[in-house]
Amino acid sequence: MLLELDTSQLVLIDYQARLLPAVLDAPLAVANAVRLARMASVLKVPVFFTEQNPSKLGSTVAELQDALVAAGARMLAKMQFSAVEEGLGDWLRPPARPIQGNARSLPRHLQKPSEAPARDTIVIAGWETHVCLLQTAMDLLEDDFSVWVVADACGARALRSSDAAFDRLAGAGAELVTTEMVAFEWLRSAEHPSFRAVQALIK
Repeated sequence: MLLELDTSQLVLIDYQARLLPAVLDAPLAVANAVRLARMASVLKVPVFFTEQNPSKLGSTVAELQDALVAAGARMLAKMQFSAVEEGLGDWLRPPARPIQGNARSLPRHLQKPSEAPARDTIVIAGWETHVCLLQTAMDLLEDDFSVWVVADACGARALRSSDAAFDRLAGAGAELVTTEMVAFEWLRSAEHPSFRAVQALIK
């Protein structure tokens, strides 16, 4: 099973400046988060990001903020460790709009499609892997989203914490991928119109 571009959304969890000094390989995780946000922008994938207790932990790191603005990303401030507990799931899967007027009485071949295909595939990465990333991803799985965790864009204070989180997520049904896997599975072909733009982001 490969990622499908048309059903994907990107969620980036708590890349905050005050967490950065404590996270192992934080600059690499941030660089990959920036790549993910820029790829999503090029490929028209909706982007969401969170900040945990921003009054205490500060805002998202500056280099990622620029990419998020370019992607038109929506920010969720939270106190719960799981962003789903703060309403993220409702953002990712808004309630279906009721059919207007007498459309239900029309023959099926005359009815207009009510909405675009559901974007139930969540590509997710963030800090800390074993806390906010883990709890958000597990809750998304519980809500029947397909969850793809970008391992090389995640981070924690200890490698064992990340390893344990990845083991739990894989056991629960999440797919573990890398930034380049996401890029090339979204593209699928060197003939994709955005191939060169995305390739430039990961070189």
